[in-house]
Amino acid sequence: MSKFLFTGDFEINASKPMLYQYLNSASGLSQWFADDVTIDEDKVYNFIWDEEDHRAKMVSHRTNHYVKFEFLPENDEIEDDPAYFEIRLELNELTQSVFIKITDYSEMEDVDELYDLWQGLIDNLKETVGG
Repeated sequence: MSKFLFTGDFEINASKPMLYQYLNSASGLSQWFADDVTIDEDKVYNFIWDEEDHRAKMVSHRTNHYVKFEFLPENDEIEDDPAYFEIRLELNELTQSVFIKITDYSEMEDVDELYDLWQGLIDNLKETVGG
């Protein structure tokens, strides 16, 4: 099945250092992003949604700027084109507003559904941080 690239920008009233702690730690992510998040000894993140496990590795990050997670294949097959999501924190220099830029590369291809999904997640984050 082919994958689809979704990007979206969401404004949030919080500082980049404050937000980053909710993007790179299991405890931070479990407060707004998934039902629960754990990290094993191999630094594989397990995102749990509706009692289903989704394992991913943080493949890149820059403190107070972005995180990128790549989902691991569900079986032993090698995935040439893995699904991933990236969350970037960007500052508009003119307005000093912070934006969360989402890049979601997955099999979901309904743009409206993806936007609604991420809008709900960002609303959860805003509620968590008070932004």
